[in-house]
Amino acid sequence: MRSCTTAREVEEHNIYDLAFRPDGSQLIVAAGNRVLVYDTADGTLIQPLKGHKDTVYCVAYAKDGKRFASGSADKSIIIWTSKLEGILKYTHNDSIQCVAYNPVTHQLASCSSGDFGLWSPEQKSVSKHKVSSKITCCGWTNDGQYLALGMMNGVVSIRNKNGEEKVKIERPGGSSSPIWSIAWNPSKHTHTHTEIETAESAESPYYNEETSSVLQDEICMCHTGLCVCFRDEHNDILAVADWGQRLSFYQLSGKQMGKDRQLNFDPCCVSFFSKGEYIVMGGSDKQASLYTKDGVRLGTIGEQSSWVWTCRVKPDSNYVVLGCQDGTIAFFQLIFSTVHGLYKDRYAYRDSMTDVIVQHLITEQKVRIKCRELVKKIAIYRSRLAIQLPEKILIYELHSDDSSDMHYRVKEKICKRFECNLLVVCSQHIILCQEKRLQCLSFTAVREKEWLMESLIRYIKVIGGPSGREGLLVGLKNGAILKIFVDNPFAITLLKQNTSVRCLDMSTSRSKLAVVDEHNTCLVYDINTKELLFQEPNANSVAWNTQCEDMLCFSGSGYLNIKASNFPVHQQKLQGFVVGYNGSKIFCLHVYSMAAVEVPQSAPMYQYLERRMFQEAYQIACLGVTDNDWKDLATEALEGLDFHTAKKAFIRVRDLRYLELINSIEERKKRGESNNQLFLADVYAYQGKFHEAAKLYRKTGHDSRALSMYTDLRMFEYAKDFLGSADPKDTKLLMKKQADWAKNSKEPRAAADMYLTAGEHMKAIEIIGEHGWMDMLIDLARKLDKAEREPLSRCAVFFKKFNHHGYAAEIYNKMGDLKALVQLHVDARHWDEAFSLVEKHSQFRDDVYVPYAQWLAEHDRFEEAQRAFHKAGRQAEAVRVLEQLTHNAVVESRFNDASYYYWMLSMQCLDIRSEMLDKSCFFFFHLAELYHVYHSVHRYMSEPFSSNMPEILFNISRFLFHNLTRDAPMGISKVDTLYALAKQSKLLGAYKVARHAFEKLQGLKIPSRYQDSMELSCLTVRSKPYRDSEDLIPMCYRCSTNNPLLNNQGNSCINCRQPFIYSASSYEVLPLVEFYLEDDISDEEAVSLIDLEVPRVQTNSSWQEMSSAESQCLRMDDGTEDPEDDPFTAKLSFEQGGRAFVPVLVNRAVLRSMSRRDVLIKRWPRPLSWQYYRSLLPDVSITMCPSCFQMFHSEDYELLVLQHNCCPYCRRPIDEPS
Repeated sequence: MRSCTTAREVEEHNIYDLAFRPDGSQLIVAAGNRVLVYDTADGTLIQPLKGHKDTVYCVAYAKDGKRFASGSADKSIIIWTSKLEGILKYTHNDSIQCVAYNPVTHQLASCSSGDFGLWSPEQKSVSKHKVSSKITCCGWTNDGQYLALGMMNGVVSIRNKNGEEKVKIERPGGSSSPIWSIAWNPSKHTHTHTEIETAESAESPYYNEETSSVLQDEICMCHTGLCVCFRDEHNDILAVADWGQRLSFYQLSGKQMGKDRQLNFDPCCVSFFSKGEYIVMGGSDKQASLYTKDGVRLGTIGEQSSWVWTCRVKPDSNYVVLGCQDGTIAFFQLIFSTVHGLYKDRYAYRDSMTDVIVQHLITEQKVRIKCRELVKKIAIYRSRLAIQLPEKILIYELHSDDSSDMHYRVKEKICKRFECNLLVVCSQHIILCQEKRLQCLSFTAVREKEWLMESLIRYIKVIGGPSGREGLLVGLKNGAILKIFVDNPFAITLLKQNTSVRCLDMSTSRSKLAVVDEHNTCLVYDINTKELLFQEPNANSVAWNTQCEDMLCFSGSGYLNIKASNFPVHQQKLQGFVVGYNGSKIFCLHVYSMAAVEVPQSAPMYQYLERRMFQEAYQIACLGVTDNDWKDLATEALEGLDFHTAKKAFIRVRDLRYLELINSIEERKKRGESNNQLFLADVYAYQGKFHEAAKLYRKTGHDSRALSMYTDLRMFEYAKDFLGSADPKDTKLLMKKQADWAKNSKEPRAAADMYLTAGEHMKAIEIIGEHGWMDMLIDLARKLDKAEREPLSRCAVFFKKFNHHGYAAEIYNKMGDLKALVQLHVDARHWDEAFSLVEKHSQFRDDVYVPYAQWLAEHDRFEEAQRAFHKAGRQAEAVRVLEQLTHNAVVESRFNDASYYYWMLSMQCLDIRSEMLDKSCFFFFHLAELYHVYHSVHRYMSEPFSSNMPEILFNISRFLFHNLTRDAPMGISKVDTLYALAKQSKLLGAYKVARHAFEKLQGLKIPSRYQDSMELSCLTVRSKPYRDSEDLIPMCYRCSTNNPLLNNQGNSCINCRQPFIYSASSYEVLPLVEFYLEDDISDEEAVSLIDLEVPRVQTNSSWQEMSSAESQCLRMDDGTEDPEDDPFTAKLSFEQGGRAFVPVLVNRAVLRSMSRRDVLIKRWPRPLSWQYYRSLLPDVSITMCPSCFQMFHSEDYELLVLQHNCCPYCRRPIDEPS
């Protein structure tokens, strides 16, 4: 840093205070009893303002720049506009000591010896607050919430906007150390630095400018060791200076930050820079000094002949103005020099005069080292970092050998004051440059070597070497360039030129030297021959590329110049100085910042390509070029048949197509091919240079490759021209390929026509079918011969796809493919056509009925599906469908359906006719009857109303009770059966049955919904007589025995064991007796004998009168024969008391005596035997269903048929023939 006096003014009176307008355009000065307004641009006095009657002590400008205030010993405050007009004046009881504007609300605080006041434009009056001591200074926080007051008694009082004291800071010195100046740090930013990665090996350039600054500072890390990430925050920090000659810092809470700084003079003024990074302070030492924001003194800004009473920093600038006791107003400009060092992509530079920041130029990460002293010099090399402070030099080293490590720790401290122009650090030494002298010191401050030059040293740089034996490149003012090794006392002169050296760099192979002289000329020499290779004008710095021997760059006149080998220079705009060149990155120092600029090396690469130097161009490209540049390099190398370079370049751009080409060429070379023209033809074909490729193919005798190329590219006209009058086979092949092209180019109709012309029927059919051109397809199909089965079949497939089944059937008939025709009708669900085919060709029965059954099942037509399976001979599937239907019906409580399905299962078993299934038939028939009966019981128990009469419900539940074994079939509830029987028995007067049913229920688990009503009914039935109504007693029609309602024989007579025959609707006992034929009588003979129906003697019916002593009556004599005369009646007799059932066995004579209308025959299918029944009451009309052979009272059957239009048991439609 150095300071330059830009203006100086001397007034007659003491300068007590200064204030800048926020935009820096005006300077307000308190001088005597006047307020002076200066123009800061040229220092002229704009206007002196008169309004005060006594000395003006203080001035302050509002943050918005619209007004300023002045306070005087005359106890008044005057508020002025920016146009220098007084607009308001108010007074205090004592002289005004200081004023300050709130930076946010523009509220004015005015402080006197005994109080302070707060005024704002919105207020009509000034609110004043008494204080215990004289106020000497004041200042608002950045957010305008608090006002700090410095007092004569050594106290700092922090007040809120209403004047209430919130914090009180009492200084140790008390009234002997009055607070004379305070200032809040204006910074509101938080700075964060993080660790960075490092890289190996680069040179550190240092340049000694003869006009070097007076004050050069540098930074150092905390002396505790490692440098780590940290946060540096400035939030409402108050700087306090008192006449105890101390500078202190406090937080808003009143907590002191750090220790007091001893000043050795009485401070009169403290002022922060606009960003809060520096403090300017003046006082009794008659000079203004620069301090860091932490109070570290950096240097003197300017010395004066009297006390510096006030100082201010111009907003957002490096200008400082001082006001002195003798009336002097001095204006200074501070110039901060750059202190830095570079090592490859590590850049160390000074920040805030006392810190060092090491920056990684690639990742932009940073680490800060806080030294808390003025940093004067910085040097960096490999793992070493040297920092020169005023009284010592600190040597740092990296914490580890990891290239990404950025943690530095102190290795050595050289506690000695050194004066030098340049500082260089090596692995084990530091080099001090003092004008013409170079001194080599160890890290323990032992001077090991010294070199005295013949001229002033202008440039020095470490060029690497073994540890402890590094080489230095030194440039002198007289133009000499020397190489020095730190372990050699003798300097080696490399060359000498006539102009002074400004910048130096050596190539990576140490064979070339680049020099920038004082005339801004870049000169490049061959070190071995001392020959000047070339020179370029307009250069201020130069750097060789560390990764490429023949490339360097230099900057100057706002341009970056890149030179490769002896090619012309490539220029592009760039501000700053080039200090390093690594690969494609150029490190550029612009003003105070270092940046890594990514520069594509395209220009030098193309220069090499123009001369077909592919290897060198590839080396340049590796430094960093764009993807398009890589493609151009790969293409040029490929055309130049440099396959090795081309392959590496195509790998970089990930072009697999060209890599496959190169690999194929390399494989062909291994097999012995060596025709470069053929290779070049392949390359041209890949690049799209088809005509050139065709010419080379023809030249090398590979016409077929040219033809394939043209056809693959759909260049059929060129292919025809290329062929001329060639073989017809080639012409046909060309037509096929043209058709392929038409297909792929979305011209399908043209492609189909071409395929037909070329005889490719299958491809044509595929295109026609995919686009649904049915007219075209049927024409083609009709033209095809029936022997061409594959194209015809494909046509049929497309007709089926587009639902043109008639056309498909036509094709299958043409081909004679009946199986495909049947399958067509099945797929189309044209079942009638399929059935008609089956009638003619029974071998396709399974092919039709099985899909038909599956289709019916998918559409929930399971009964029809079962029949279809049966017709198809798939008995297992048919039975499985029925079993599943039955199971579902039972689970869903559809017991009527379950009965029907079990009946169908029994019939199915009869059709299958196996011994095992015969047994199942009777079992299923029995279950069908049980579920048929239980259907009514379930409806009665689950529905609120019943359509059945009590007598019917009684008969049904009694029948079901007799047939239920210990394990009831699934879904049938014993509880429901017994409860229904008990309720109907009680209702009809069968109290004995009711009590028995209730007793049975006692041993079963009763649902809670029946519990109360059942218990009540059970109690009430016990009050009834223990007998059953005689009207309900069933009678056996064979032996005329009255049977009890609850029969231990079940549904058979207790006397003759004859099974009862029940009506399938009301379940009353029908007057039928089953009889059996003698063994030698067949069913057909029996039926013929019964049909003979021998005539009987008829007697005339007449009324007969009968009289007795008590009554007289008439009786109808119908002439009925005596039962004893009926041969069948005689057969009904049996041996009384026998336990075995004796069936009624009839002979031919008995059969001839029977009337056809009295006999009912169940004509079961084989292998079952027919069953014969004789009605003993011919007048009782009984109907038997011809399908399921269930017996009904004729009236009941007719009513049920009218209701359901079918048999209620087997569901045979009434109009279906028997």
